[in-house]
Amino acid sequence: MQDYNNSYTQAGVNVEAGYKAVELMKKHVQKTFTHGVISDIGGFGGLFKPDFSEMEEPILVSGTDGVGTKLKLAFVIDKHDTIGIDSVAMCVNDIICCGAKPMFFLDYLAVGKVNPEKVAEIIKGVSEGCIQSGCALIGGETAEHPQLMPEDEYDLAGFCVGIVDRKKIFDNNEIKAGDAIIGLKSSGVHSNGFSLIRKIFGVEKNALNKYYGELGKTLGEELLTPTKIYVKPILELRSHVKVKGVSHITGGGFFENIPRMLPDGLSAKIDLSALQEHPIFDLIQKEGNVPRADMFGTYNMGVGMCLAVSKDLADKAVEILAKSGECAYIIGEAIASNEGVVLC
Repeated sequence: MQDYNNSYTQAGVNVEAGYKAVELMKKHVQKTFTHGVISDIGGFGGLFKPDFSEMEEPILVSGTDGVGTKLKLAFVIDKHDTIGIDSVAMCVNDIICCGAKPMFFLDYLAVGKVNPEKVAEIIKGVSEGCIQSGCALIGGETAEHPQLMPEDEYDLAGFCVGIVDRKKIFDNNEIKAGDAIIGLKSSGVHSNGFSLIRKIFGVEKNALNKYYGELGKTLGEELLTPTKIYVKPILELRSHVKVKGVSHITGGGFFENIPRMLPDGLSAKIDLSALQEHPIFDLIQKEGNVPRADMFGTYNMGVGMCLAVSKDLADKAVEILAKSGECAYIIGEAIASNEGVVLC
């Protein structure tokens, strides 16, 4: 066969390696295919047929995000099979805040040099995230960018589209003073605040391979723990309990994110004694001498999602979430105030 890509290869783009990467990732992608998928990977667009049959007024909800500098840790440890879960989680956890069920996901992977096996490992993680959230991976892009980034580095971002019947959109205007705020336990740091973490600990292999007894693992293993995906438990909860508001605790921590689910005139009063903080946050605060307020303004502090429900339904909600495998507990209540978040 005549090589039509020789000049491009000499410029640093290996088209054949890209073809091999696609072949290696196919088995992972196809595991995510749901009933609505009507195309295979390799085309110019991903085709999806949504099911509106049980909806009175279907509303599309979209979200996009990246993994951020958490990727630096994956480069050093040379572990790439879970970082894709983070990419999916950061998108689907956002749209579930509206009550939307994710339908499909697309990824964008930019690499310094295509290593087919590494690319397949990354997409394996994306596939797993899609399976956890019940959406299909219907397309994406792997772009080789020689000279733009080092050969062994990459950037990963994603985009998802979900759907919700208008009457089932979580309406935070229904939240009132006295309503309970429920926290859903995080798996750790998730995918935010890694610039500060890297400043404190560095990203050298020796630092990441250090074992901490309070963590029960190495620092690198702890920090690469994938972001928890909350889609299915929240959808299940909605079928039993009226959920008034949902907040994804990402960058900006408690102070930025919890108020996003509250209407004007209400604040969140959080009981610090009720929080089940993950040991990693105490370690970050101690090693970096980080003020307590800064911790709550940067990290999830062990709470990956917050829900607002009527006080009389709070215990039932916690019980239902527990049956879905979620560690959930009441962390506070909505109060009449304009302070945003009150820690007490």
